[in-house]
Amino acid sequence: MTELLKVEGLSAGYGEAVVLTNISFALEEGKTLALLGRNGTGKTTLINTLAGATRQHAGSLTLGGVALHKLAPNERAAAGIGWVPQERNIFKSLTVDENLTAVARPGNWTPQRVYGMFPRLAERKSNLGTQLSGGEQQMLAVGRALVLNPRLLLLDEPLEGLAPIIVEELLKAIARITREEGLSAIIVEQHPRAILKISHSAVVLDRGMVVHAGSAQELREQPELLDRLLGVAR
Repeated sequence: MTELLKVEGLSAGYGEAVVLTNISFALEEGKTLALLGRNGTGKTTLINTLAGATRQHAGSLTLGGVALHKLAPNERAAAGIGWVPQERNIFKSLTVDENLTAVARPGNWTPQRVYGMFPRLAERKSNLGTQLSGGEQQMLAVGRALVLNPRLLLLDEPLEGLAPIIVEELLKAIARITREEGLSAIIVEQHPRAILKISHSAVVLDRGMVVHAGSAQELREQPELLDRLLGVAR
């Protein structure tokens, strides 16, 4: 398989504060990586660093041979990064359709395909962002990242705070996007077992460092190891 993303010796944080230390891992084209760890271990900082929203102190980030660490956030989007942050960052004063068409880039993922993926958005295409539920806003945030036609999708806790029925709907959509469509993704999630089911590999962070890297199947089949890595008491 072709290597898509390579992270080598990465140290990053906010201002002078270093949150991540000597992070290294790789992701192959068409694969999904589950990024796990307890709260405050650096998962969001790592996603934000890939998107260009932190200060990088050391190391390199390469996406398909392009040195991401040398690019501004907008240039990283053009290079193939699709980012869905925790805050969603949709344009709340625009309609659903305007949110999608305003950022769409040429490629397989069009607003129409997003509506096929998320029928709820099709029903609300003329609604403003402020008129959407939390789950609908999350669907729109994912759709907006998809119409950029990225090479790598970054999802930061996409299921957080959502009703179980919406969680199930989003999980199915993410599985289709990654497993069936073959879009590479890194997913941060507080529900590790749900995400490990649709991931190929996993990286676990603790105190800003990688403490485990391996196959998602390994952690699915060894719940005791997963609990130990995440500091969960039986």
